Amino acid sequence: MLSRKALQRYSRQIMLPEVGESGQEKLTAARVMIIGLGGLGSPAALYLAAAGIGQLHLVDGDTVEISNLQRQILYKTNHRDKPKAQVAAQQLTAANPEIRVHGHARMADESWLRDQLPNVDLVLDCTDNLEIRHTINRTCREAGRAVIMASVRGFSGQLISFDFSALPSPCYACLFPPREQQEVQNCSTAGVIGPALGVVGSMQALEALRFLLGMPMASLGQLHLFEAQTLELRPLQLQRDNDCPVCGSE
Repeated sequence: MLSRKALQRYSRQIMLPEVGESGQEKLTAARVMIIGLGGLGSPAALYLAAAGIGQLHLVDGDTVEISNLQRQILYKTNHRDKPKAQVAAQQLTAANPEIRVHGHARMADESWLRDQLPNVDLVLDCTDNLEIRHTINRTCREAGRAVIMASVRGFSGQLISFDFSALPSPCYACLFPPREQQEVQNCSTAGVIGPALGVVGSMQALEALRFLLGMPMASLGQLHLFEAQTLELRPLQLQRDNDCPVCGSE
C-alpha cells in the first residue's frame, strides 16, 4: 500500500496505465545494483532514484576527479577526491529520501559479486572496463540475474540486455569473446561527448523500469547502436554462440 507522500511523489508515472499503483509497488520493492558511477551510471542512478526504486546498490572504487565533471552529472567541483560511491549515495538520498541507497566504495570483483547478487533483482553494467564487464556477465549468468549493459566511446554508444533467469540465453561473451580481448579504448584514452552518455545511461534506466514492471525490453538479446552525430539508433539481433566459453555448453 502506497503512502500519501508516495502517491504525490510518483503521481505522474502512476497515471500511466503501464505503471499504476501496482507497478509503483513493484518499483518500491525492487533492488537494483549499478556498477560504475561515471558518465552512464550518473544519469541511470538519478532516474532510478527519482522513479522510486526501493533499494539502490552503488558500486565504484574510484574517487571524483576534475576531468569527470564534463560528463558525470552526479558530482560537483567540491566533491573532488571523495569516493564516488559515497558521494553518489548522498546525492541520491538527498534527491529522494524515501528510498534506501547503499554505497559500496570498491571495485566489483568476482568473489564479492557472487556474494551480493542473490540480494538484488537487476544489475546495470555502467563500467568502461572490458575485464569487469566479462566478470559481470559471467557472475550474473551464474546467479540467474538480469543485466543491462552499455558503453559509449566518442559519439557512439551500445546497449544490450540479458535475462539470465530465462535460459538458454545468449550472453555478452557471445558478442565479444574473452579470448579475443585486446586493449580497448575508454573515455580516458579515446574521449567522449557527455550528452551521448546521458542518452545511453537514460536508456539503461528506461529498460530497467520496463524490466521491473514486467514490460517487454527492446534491448533483450538485441545490440542497440546509437550514433550521437546522426541521432541514428540501430538494433542488431544477437544469436547465441554455441562455442561461447561462458554459455555455449547450455
